[in-house]
Amino acid sequence: MIMKINYKKIVFFAAIAIAVSACTKELNTKPTQQIDQAVALQTGNDVQVALIGAYTDLGNTNFISGQTAVDADLLGDLNEITWSGTFAGLTQMKNKTITIDNTFSTNAWLAGYKAINDVNNVLSAISVVAAKDTARVSGEAKFIRAVSYFELVKLFGKSWKDGDPAANPGVPIVLTPTRGITIENQVKRNAVTETYQQIISDLQDAESKLGNTNGFLTTKTAASAMLARVYLQKGDYANAAQAANRAITNSTANGGALLANFSDVFVMVNTAEDIFAIQVTATTGVNNLNTFYSVAGGRGDAQVTPNHLALYEAGDSRKAFFSVSGGSTYTSKFNIRFGNIHFIRLAEMYLIRAESNFRSGTSIGDVAVNDLNKIRARAKLAPLAAADLTLDNIIKDRKLELAFEGFTLHDIKRLQLPVGTLAWNAPSLVFPIPKRELVVNANLVQNDGYK
Repeated sequence: MIMKINYKKIVFFAAIAIAVSACTKELNTKPTQQIDQAVALQTGNDVQVALIGAYTDLGNTNFISGQTAVDADLLGDLNEITWSGTFAGLTQMKNKTITIDNTFSTNAWLAGYKAINDVNNVLSAISVVAAKDTARVSGEAKFIRAVSYFELVKLFGKSWKDGDPAANPGVPIVLTPTRGITIENQVKRNAVTETYQQIISDLQDAESKLGNTNGFLTTKTAASAMLARVYLQKGDYANAAQAANRAITNSTANGGALLANFSDVFVMVNTAEDIFAIQVTATTGVNNLNTFYSVAGGRGDAQVTPNHLALYEAGDSRKAFFSVSGGSTYTSKFNIRFGNIHFIRLAEMYLIRAESNFRSGTSIGDVAVNDLNKIRARAKLAPLAAADLTLDNIIKDRKLELAFEGFTLHDIKRLQLPVGTLAWNAPSLVFPIPKRELVVNANLVQNDGYK
């Protein structure tokens, strides 16, 4: 099942709502900026339109439509990317010299909390949704909130393994709508542990409420897959294996499959390998992976170095999926200008299950070597024998399979690898709390290393 957001439909629904409002309201009605909250979400249809808005904000240009992936790849770069871009904020990330007024980190914070506030508005009015839709709407909303908090805590909080997650500040957990700035809603940062607990709770609830199919929107499979990703980041391998197995089982039972060729994943807009994808169209949305990684319709600011290319084995079809222009090498993953953001792929779930089973000495769903060999077979590589399988094999294939998709920084932190001369837990590898947030909220504390 392909999970995608159809922005054309979102725009269409929004246009209907505006048109209906224009036909039924008197000319002396209050501006929409002042609409009373009791009026805004009166019906189940109002709530479902608001939910579509939450999907839209989740897929904001500054959030998971590629920007946070680019940010994390630049900040965690191991001399595998050459950066020639002119955006000062992204140059700071590549150089590990982020300032508290960095535009890109600030925009990620704002976009994440806008999506969260959308969800909180939806959940605050869940009682007006028809009984047949209540579980689905609630599940979708909590999935969006969990994804948003996970992106934020990975970037703005210390890694789970960096000191005491119960003491380290994560990000503020807000579970009710914010409809104005007051002293009362100047929240504090919750601990990393509390943030992860909220993410897991939302995803478990989503998984229990969603079905296996849901049109363009999120499903039980996507919730399971996100849980696998979260548990892996924590180092909870038993739960990661179980969640990945549920995602694989549900996906394959409902038409999901690894594509025969690695290149097909990225030259086709929608694929059976997508578990959750953001739809980007020529009329609405931006794919910032295309913007910065591709010369085919993008800026081509990020070039691939020989250091990265040297990691591939002879015959690996993934090594062939690069292009050369003007003497520089570029990944071909994002050459479709309005291609979907393939946010969760089935290949990732096989890699999570393989790593988690290997680390735990279990065989939930399948033995680790079989899962890894599925990925290697698709890359046209010879299979590994079980006796030859190592954790390094799994980590390397994960790195090559998911390269330039936003995993670099987060894998470095969970694996405790250095970034050049920087330790994996260096303060400069964590985003600063934005300056504008500190100015308006005295309860927020800044991250180590920033003033």
